[in-house]
Amino acid sequence: MSRWRRALLCLPLCAAAHTSSLAWAGQDEVQLKAAFIYRFAQLTQWPPPPLREFTYCVAGNAPLQEALRALTQGVAAGMPVRLLQIGEPQHVPQCQLLVLSLSGRAELRRWQDVLADDPVLVVGDSAESFRNGAVIALVIEPNGLAFRINHTEAKRRGLVLSYQMLKLAREVK
Repeated sequence: MSRWRRALLCLPLCAAAHTSSLAWAGQDEVQLKAAFIYRFAQLTQWPPPPLREFTYCVAGNAPLQEALRALTQGVAAGMPVRLLQIGEPQHVPQCQLLVLSLSGRAELRRWQDVLADDPVLVVGDSAESFRNGAVIALVIEPNGLAFRINHTEAKRRGLVLSYQMLKLAREVK
């Protein structure tokens, strides 16, 4: 892939990462999180067979679900997109990307246990989720929104994360 093409692919996430403190002043936190999550899905590859439909799932945050709905309406990259609000971990296997807006360690572990090794990109919106098995954690810092990546967990799930995303993460373990 050419250097210019890589730069173009990275541009939206780079802009979001580098201007998050500016965006904090004028953009709603939930919308910013939704934009990050949407871009994470675009910069992740799932194992074969090819997906026929992409399903975003949100557990615990209705406003985030609505912000994601606005970004994911219709078809993305020629593939139908669904967005589900789920309340119980039993529905997780139908998700490609799961947003966990939960804070309790026991509750996070319960969801992770149901996932086992499934190829699901788990995005948490707290530092606690990062310590409890999320692949990506969105964390609020003094200067804005940042994210941390558990690359080991991504590989265990069979997910391939873009180099650009790994490079922009605040922490990669």
